[in-house]
Amino acid sequence: MQNSSEYFPPPPVEGVAGGGTGYGWVDAGIRGVDPTHQQETSGLVHVWSMPNTATVGHQEQPRPLEHIAMLAARNEKESVQLALRPKVTWAVGGIAGFAQVNCTELCSDASHVLEIGSSVKICRVVPMLGVPDALVPLELPSGRIALQPGETMSLWVSVYVPPSQPPGIYNGEIIINAMKGDAICSQSNASNADREDVRSGFLDLLGKVNALERKSLSEMTGGIQAVRAGLEQLQELCLLPNGQFGNGNMDIDDDTSLYPALRVKLSVTVWDFVLPITPSLPAVFGISETVIEDRFNLEHRSSAWYDALDMHYRWLLNYRISPFFCRWGDNMRVLTYTCPWPADHPKAEEYYSDPRLPVYAVAYTPALSSSSAAKEMLRQEVEVLRTKLHWKKAYFYLWDEPLSLEHYDMIRTMSEEIRSSALDARVLTTYYCGPSDYSYAPGSFEAFVKVPSILRPHTQIFCTSEWVLGSREDLVKDITSELQPESNEEWWTYVCMGPTDPHPNWHLGMRGTQHRAVMWRVWKEGGTGFLYWGANCYERALSPGAEVRFRRGLPPGDGTLFYPGQVFNPDLTEPVASVRLERLLSGLQDYEYLQLYASRFGRAAALALIEKTGLYFGPDRYTHDHGAVDLAFVSTFFWPWEG
Repeated sequence: MQNSSEYFPPPPVEGVAGGGTGYGWVDAGIRGVDPTHQQETSGLVHVWSMPNTATVGHQEQPRPLEHIAMLAARNEKESVQLALRPKVTWAVGGIAGFAQVNCTELCSDASHVLEIGSSVKICRVVPMLGVPDALVPLELPSGRIALQPGETMSLWVSVYVPPSQPPGIYNGEIIINAMKGDAICSQSNASNADREDVRSGFLDLLGKVNALERKSLSEMTGGIQAVRAGLEQLQELCLLPNGQFGNGNMDIDDDTSLYPALRVKLSVTVWDFVLPITPSLPAVFGISETVIEDRFNLEHRSSAWYDALDMHYRWLLNYRISPFFCRWGDNMRVLTYTCPWPADHPKAEEYYSDPRLPVYAVAYTPALSSSSAAKEMLRQEVEVLRTKLHWKKAYFYLWDEPLSLEHYDMIRTMSEEIRSSALDARVLTTYYCGPSDYSYAPGSFEAFVKVPSILRPHTQIFCTSEWVLGSREDLVKDITSELQPESNEEWWTYVCMGPTDPHPNWHLGMRGTQHRAVMWRVWKEGGTGFLYWGANCYERALSPGAEVRFRRGLPPGDGTLFYPGQVFNPDLTEPVASVRLERLLSGLQDYEYLQLYASRFGRAAALALIEKTGLYFGPDRYTHDHGAVDLAFVSTFFWPWEG
């Protein structure tokens, strides 16, 4: 625990969409120290922990440091933030100083281990449009970060507990060492390759600055943030030996290069129950194949194309998500598929039989061509899949948000073609209104509610926008009363550019609990599935490291839940998750807790629980405080499952 005299209460400044206290506050200044004098890291850097629902901006003020205690089931991922803010400057070159971050394995008294890398990870939280969002991995067990004068930065610490992990209490440490000036000032031995990296980096940034002259004010804001991030990387490259960027690893064997450490104890209590391997809620999320092709210069159906899609699929599967790849056509027609290989390929069986995948999309190949060959390919694909046990997972997603009777007729035609080969095939249709040229008044709620009667029996999964409901949960009964469960009809929901604040969604700048509440809402309303249109649908780019720009006309962050790793480090080959994606995972895990609680005590008791704890009352009334999350998903659940 830090001395209480060092605690500065947070300023009363609300963040973007109420997302925290980290914006708009100006520091009174920061003093420098002689780097040759003996110091302890605790005398140079404020360190404190924050919940994963907090938005930790550059001007977040220090709090007392306490040990981190986490509680998790097996097959669960828990996370917390560690904030750092320099008290003084002890380096040169315009930065406050550099710190080395080490992490130990987490060990139990029975000598069981949660390993670094596979279970324990630490990421640097990088702002996007000024809002902390991108989680750039640090290389562990030892990584390096640069601290800016008068600015707070955040580290995202996550612990994943494998399903087979023995229960118990696991302890370890996060060790932070400020690096002495003599460890960071020498660049005389930099190689020609390092200097060429600096030169190329400056030329790239110069090109980005020149391009800003033709941009709108909103685009310039995002571009300036990208240039700033690039300059910070180049600054570190110029000041450090070996040309390593700020999220790289540090091989420093000489302890004299480090100030005495500040140690943060990390404890994880693993409970004796397992979250289901197969998610209880099918959550299907789109991945744009064209975005991947353009950014990574991949030829469609090439070997590298298959490798790239496979990597994205496997990476997203770790977030309890059922990914589907998509290609958009005219009038919102969409080609969707989970597996890029045909049904008779060994890879397809590996994909479709994975227990982590509750549902999968099957491609309607005539969407690309109405030729006889394409129709025959569809027939053969369905015939193979129908012989498999996993066929019950299959669905066809053909059209996004049909608006007219012509669109509805197209859905009927495609569905009839599919059902001619498999009468038990499931078709999913998303919609937020009824057809504009139907007998009901355009835009009326009655027209929206009657969509199932128009699409029956050509759609089995009716997926409606949460935007339509607004704050009126009572409308759910009107929607579901039109469905025929005896005919295997289901009600799913989705979010996209709406609903907007204060309702739950994943837009950039929304509160952390607002991100997490998306799944609280799904559970309370009783939907049996969830769809999100795109996780990588940012603006087109033609190189892996190109700046990520959110799509025009959409709220920032809509359609983008992860970023290409190469944007932040050329050596990163996997995507970089967003803070919002991690909160989505927390929400999906919360859904499982609520399902487990309801299975033991009844749904009414679970509904009473989320209201009694103040967690969630409705789409415009949910907690803004992480304490209610702890109360609902930690304290209350600890006792039933331990008993």
